[in-house]
Amino acid sequence: MFKALVVDSVDGRVSAAVRELDESSLPAGDVTVAVEYSTINYKDGLVVRGLGGLVKKYPHVPGIDFAGTVLESRHGAYSAGDRVVLTGWRVGELQWGGYAEKASVRGDWLVPLPATLSTREAMAIGTAGFTAMLAVSALESQGLATDGGDVLVTGAAGGVGSVAVAILARRGYRVVASTGRAETADYLKGLGAAEVIDRSAFADPAKRPLETERWAGCVDSVGGNTLARVLAQTRYQGAVAAVGLAGGAELHHTVVPFLLRGVKLLGIDSVMCPQAPRRAAWARLCEALPRDLLAAMTVEAGLADVPRLAEEILAGRVRGRTVIHPR
Repeated sequence: MFKALVVDSVDGRVSAAVRELDESSLPAGDVTVAVEYSTINYKDGLVVRGLGGLVKKYPHVPGIDFAGTVLESRHGAYSAGDRVVLTGWRVGELQWGGYAEKASVRGDWLVPLPATLSTREAMAIGTAGFTAMLAVSALESQGLATDGGDVLVTGAAGGVGSVAVAILARRGYRVVASTGRAETADYLKGLGAAEVIDRSAFADPAKRPLETERWAGCVDSVGGNTLARVLAQTRYQGAVAAVGLAGGAELHHTVVPFLLRGVKLLGIDSVMCPQAPRRAAWARLCEALPRDLLAAMTVEAGLADVPRLAEEILAGRVRGRTVIHPR
């Protein structure tokens, strides 16, 4: 038997509760992992609340990422005792995920945990930090340099934003953090932001396809009007990495920034990311993200706290990273 947070739907009403499950209920997989930590992401909030049509079959165990130790393996790359991390592959949506003491998954979805990371640190990074690292790497592959001007991070107090601010500042960029929560200004400056601005600066729809150039690059987790305004303000040959849609999925803009300024819009997908860039991102995280800042942005909670945290993250009230232990 093992503990898990189980989401169920009865007559269209979705509820979540911690239950004891038999190991025989685990989904098919060639690696069984003793989960030591998971975390809370925006997508987890949607799944726990039964929103977005992400779950196709109930009862369901959410949790889109986890880190732990292999218990059993029929996969050639892993043996009992190996420490592993999983993000993406639609685990926690289409397949049972990490809000449990045990998980059964395909070994091809796993990444060996870097030796310098604990399982708790791996989930303090989690999907959000992994996505932030992919975004920074994508921007740098397009020529972003520390002497090129300000780099904007939108939704900066959230999980992706917090890690992006810390990584960019550590790498020597002048980071401007955009947030709708004025009370997080000191927190963001503690992560390395040189300036904190209110998200209302990007709230109105773009009135002109081009505005005054400011941003050499941007990690955007908001989308919608914010992304449109950022594109209009991006400097010549600058790039924007789009990682989320907390502010809306629609993008109302013209192609003018791409044609007249050579602006690049980079889509970041952390879910189906192939193994080579996936492993490279985890390796870079070990040196790019200061551990003291990672600790400063992280709090811990248990499985029973997840339903409340799901409400909080959907309302935009979760700051930084929250790791979930299944004990």
